[in-house]
Amino acid sequence: MWREIARQALPEVELSEPADPAMVTTAEQRLGCSIPTELVVLLQETDGIVGHDGVETLWPLSRIAEENLHFRSDRAFVDLYMPFDPLLFFGDNGGGDRFAFVRTPPRPDVFVWNTRTTVVDGLPGTCGTTSAGL
Repeated sequence: MWREIARQALPEVELSEPADPAMVTTAEQRLGCSIPTELVVLLQETDGIVGHDGVETLWPLSRIAEENLHFRSDRAFVDLYMPFDPLLFFGDNGGGDRFAFVRTPPRPDVFVWNTRTTVVDGLPGTCGTTSAGL
């Protein structure tokens, strides 16, 4: 399903092979938390999506683990920003905005970190919304 959606949205998109379930388990162990089901389902179809200008819109699982560990441990980030532990980053737009799930409290929403804007409201029975009401 996700592969078809990605190709419809961007015909030149590059899709990776699916992530191996053992890779998901390893990433969860490294991160010390479970990966949201919605993201696991996507990764089971493609372990990364490369869009316009070579931007990894969906990071491969190995990068998801590395980036999150970096954000949680880099002293410069700790001093500059709110704690990253409640977030799980999984991609970006190539312009500095990063996409994340909120882990604490668990929510199926996708957030854009730089603006802290809800991009997709994952509540059952609702359409996607943004903070601007679009």
